[in-house]
Amino acid sequence: MGCDMPQKPIVYDAPTPQPRANDAETLRNEILEKLTYAVGKDPIVARRTDWLTATILTIRDRIIDQWMESTRDTWRTSQKRVYYLSLEFLIGRLMRDAVSNLGMMEQVREALGSFNVDLDELIEREPDAALGNGGLGRLAACFLESMSSIKVPAYGYGIRYVHGLFRQEMSDGWQVELPEDWLAHGNPWEFERRESAYEIGFGGSVEPVTQPDGSVRQVWHPAEHLNAVAFDTPVVGWRGARVNTLRLWSAQPIDPLLLDRFNSGDHIGALEESAKAVSITRVLYPADSTPAGQELRLRQEFFFSSASLQDIVRRHLQQYGDLGSLPDKVAIQLNDTHPAISIAEMMRILMDVQGLAWNEAWKLTKGIFSYTNHTLLPEALETWPVALLERLLPRQMQIAYAINAMVLEEAREKGLEDSRIAAISLIDENGGRRLRMGQLAFVGSHSINGVSALHTELMKQTVFADLHKLYPDRINNKTNGVTPRRWLMQCNPALTRLISERIGPDFRDDIEQLIKLDAHAEDKSLQDQFAGVKRGNKERLAALIKERAGISVSPDALFDIQIKRIHEYKRQLLNIMEAVAQYNMIRAHPEKRWVPRVKVFAGKAAPSYWNAKLIIKLINDVAKVINNDPAVRGLLKVVFLPNYNVSLAETIIPAADLSEQISTAGMEASGTGNMKFALNGALTIGTMDGANVEMRERLGPENIVIFGMTADEVDDVRAQNRAPREMIEASPTLREVIEAIGSGVFSPDDRARYRSLMDGLYDHDWFMVARDFDAYCAAQRKVDTLWSDRTVWNAMAIRNTARMAWFSSDRTIREYADDIWGAPHI
Repeated sequence: MGCDMPQKPIVYDAPTPQPRANDAETLRNEILEKLTYAVGKDPIVARRTDWLTATILTIRDRIIDQWMESTRDTWRTSQKRVYYLSLEFLIGRLMRDAVSNLGMMEQVREALGSFNVDLDELIEREPDAALGNGGLGRLAACFLESMSSIKVPAYGYGIRYVHGLFRQEMSDGWQVELPEDWLAHGNPWEFERRESAYEIGFGGSVEPVTQPDGSVRQVWHPAEHLNAVAFDTPVVGWRGARVNTLRLWSAQPIDPLLLDRFNSGDHIGALEESAKAVSITRVLYPADSTPAGQELRLRQEFFFSSASLQDIVRRHLQQYGDLGSLPDKVAIQLNDTHPAISIAEMMRILMDVQGLAWNEAWKLTKGIFSYTNHTLLPEALETWPVALLERLLPRQMQIAYAINAMVLEEAREKGLEDSRIAAISLIDENGGRRLRMGQLAFVGSHSINGVSALHTELMKQTVFADLHKLYPDRINNKTNGVTPRRWLMQCNPALTRLISERIGPDFRDDIEQLIKLDAHAEDKSLQDQFAGVKRGNKERLAALIKERAGISVSPDALFDIQIKRIHEYKRQLLNIMEAVAQYNMIRAHPEKRWVPRVKVFAGKAAPSYWNAKLIIKLINDVAKVINNDPAVRGLLKVVFLPNYNVSLAETIIPAADLSEQISTAGMEASGTGNMKFALNGALTIGTMDGANVEMRERLGPENIVIFGMTADEVDDVRAQNRAPREMIEASPTLREVIEAIGSGVFSPDDRARYRSLMDGLYDHDWFMVARDFDAYCAAQRKVDTLWSDRTVWNAMAIRNTARMAWFSSDRTIREYADDIWGAPHI
């Protein structure tokens, strides 16, 4: 079942409603009306969640006016559209974002105040949309907001997860995964579009059908069918410049088929089939450690890719009537390898459904697709067993084989040797035949981009070295950015006001003007005001830490923050080991004037990633000992805040003094947390990895603390395959830390809990934790010295904020629009 096509031509000059007034009195009346007639509550008994819904619906009405006008404008002017396909969109709470971007914050605050309702309290009650996990999903959200802000006509396509990843709680220091029920009370931002529903198939067989002209057309007969139903959320740009659409797909069974089975007496079978359909959009990243988990994840990726492509082709034909103009009017960006099956699926749609010949379909496909690579980690560059694909997606696998044959033939014609051809192949023959999704995305796209200068160069040298030789003009760099609206103006309003007072408010519309603040970095009065803003933010974080973790911390201490997905290459282990070293030094040398520190960790570990979950437990075990040792005298506190999400980040980041960006060099593609911290006046301690390299160039090496091995040095050490045992034995501080953790000093209930974790440092140390430890400790002592001279520190903090404008996602999106998409923008 495809979506219904309109029976009559679209009328572009239809009358539009008059824009609604935004004064406080009008808003007050409309909020009351929504509360009464949409929510069905009397103000006397209305709860805060009722007021939240009524306020969202009132704001949403104003967004809809601009949303429809944005869509009409794109149709009228036949502008090229961008379609951003991502398995994650970590959009966070939307109300403050929308109200702020529409410039209505004070009016809404006044309107609600007349009912004795506090706007900030309502903002805190809105649930975070559980549509992502980490940097990949938050980047997609920043990009969507920037596309709206600079007027790029765009759709975001993803999955409407019922539970998202999981809600993280702690049980005796261990991570516990619980369902994230963010949709339990509905989502007033979204619109269900039942008319935009597409049939998605799995399994079955492929039948060759001879056409009247003698050609053979392949017809896929799926064994399973389900519906992808669209739910649309408006994405508001700055000043309401444009409203684009985030379209999320929900999997639903095709009811008539199940009803027949149920009525025929197959009650259990019908219910199982329904549950199987719905399970596709239930959770983000189902564990793929089992064959069933792998199959569910592949089903997810194909489900949202196929629905999105069917929607794109339908919309294009509806407006233009032919497929030849696809590359002129459509740009599809694949956000990592998750939607890479789109290459084969688009070929199927163009050939099997629309009747195009192979060569024409391939030309169109390459013309519309581009691919962003986010990782050099082999496990993150997805591959799928060929046998699974042949069973689940037989026609798409046929097409993948045909693409592979064409690419390998091209490689032979260009004289590549056999060993290089095997590396280029879409089929990995080592240890079981698997389809390489990175290769599929690469060969089917006209542009492949990395997300930082270092990452892009490493991509050319490592994972795509041979494809780069075959197609030397395809790889380009687009360094990531973050939206300054959410990550400065909204999450840090006090700092935004201070900047406006000092350099004027124009930077809000042109973030490049933030550099004007640089000239004031040595101004003592500004330094004092800047530090005052930071302290206020730290007081709020201290209150949150007390509420959620039960730990009292001083806002006068240095707030040292590492918040990100828990992974060994991000090296939370290095950070907590240094905390143990500092703990030992404080106890051994109580006569020294130690800089008080609060080390804050937050992040989720994948449910099946044992070492990551063990590191969380270690952080909590170390915290329990350090925080309760009277010999420390409160000079060091360690905190792990559970259930890290966008809203928690919005409280933590403005309060940070020190930003931990300490990944193993060559393993972090870019990072965007590093940008958010620096924009809010935190100093960075980090390796020469990801976007840290470009941040060092923009900030100046004197305003960032860099330590550790380079990516080339990491490669050399790994190539030598030498265990770091001698180096560990030569470092008394490191040896003492490893022995304390490994012997159970911090785990008296289980002395062997961390033995294997510490033994791994002696045996292989793949992530260079031991090898970088001494350099990291020295860098932390440099941080202590800088903190001790608050004039120096505050000047550096101000320069960090002033020089971060280049890392705006507006700049990144303009580069995408100009260099890859050929899309309009301002």
